[in-house]
Amino acid sequence: MLIVMNKNATQATIDAVVAAIEKRGYIARPIEGGERVSIGILHNKGSVDASHFSALPGVKEVIPVTRPYKLVSREVQPFNTIIQVGDIRIGQGTLTMMAGPCAVESETQVMTIAEQVKKAGAVIFRGGAFKPRTSPYSFQGLGEAGLKILAKVRENFGLPVITEVMDDESFSLVEAYADIIQIGTRNMQNFSLLRRAGRSAKPVMLKRGMAATIDEWLMAAEYILEEGNTQVILCERGVRTFVNHSRNTLDISAIPVVRRESHLPILVDPSHAAGIRDQVLPLSLAAVAAGAHGLIVEVHHKPEDAMSDGAQSLYPSQFQYLCRKVEAMARFLSENGEPPAGGVQ
Repeated sequence: MLIVMNKNATQATIDAVVAAIEKRGYIARPIEGGERVSIGILHNKGSVDASHFSALPGVKEVIPVTRPYKLVSREVQPFNTIIQVGDIRIGQGTLTMMAGPCAVESETQVMTIAEQVKKAGAVIFRGGAFKPRTSPYSFQGLGEAGLKILAKVRENFGLPVITEVMDDESFSLVEAYADIIQIGTRNMQNFSLLRRAGRSAKPVMLKRGMAATIDEWLMAAEYILEEGNTQVILCERGVRTFVNHSRNTLDISAIPVVRRESHLPILVDPSHAAGIRDQVLPLSLAAVAAGAHGLIVEVHHKPEDAMSDGAQSLYPSQFQYLCRKVEAMARFLSENGEPPAGGVQ
């Protein structure tokens, strides 16, 4: 249930409504935004009697929330969440480009790629210091040494960095280095990890699970918001289907559905969806056309020598071309009044 306060509601009246909610054993979550404050009611087992709150001073209306995910839903927050990372605003209408290698392999490799993706148009650098791999014998990442290299990218090129966290044990370490913490597809329903992310002050990018429905994905995001972290970015990266012409199947339809259901920004990872370099550009254009708020793309200057996912990594020149194409697409959509207003950020 959502309690919408009057525009002129004082802090004292808001506090009184919060106290009334908590007196009945519920959790009250004030939500600021727009012209007024709303208060979400959480942890209710069953329906809530609206009459307990509708007559309280300062209350404009009481609205039932029909979705199982509450804080993630547009029913609770109709306006879009904007994620602030330094000077970058994700979800504002401009297209946010993230790029970098799948895995941090060496300082020379990372610095070479960072210089080229920044020149092409990337504003956030991606790179894995801890790598979840299907085989225990595959390269697992450099760990803290990789995180230190990512910190040098920020220092040398002014690019915020996003990297994946694997477990509760390493969360604080990753949190100390990353500007955005990624929770990967294999951990989408690692609920203890989601709760830990909810207690972080850093933005979190939550990738969709390999076989997760959109409802399951949004409920996973709800775990993070319920703990207090409202800075969540959703990332569609393809789901596992019966096809063998690509690694996964990019669910383009998820983009408009998520934009309708949730106020959280949604990015697309065309690299992991495709698994094949030649498919990354068309999938990127399709994602932008469908309304994605940004892309996270794998780029490697020597993909034939990459220790992880070289087959899906673009060469820097290909990424530069991709940036030009998606910028043209975003500009066309903006001029014609479509969802992703503005150009590439």
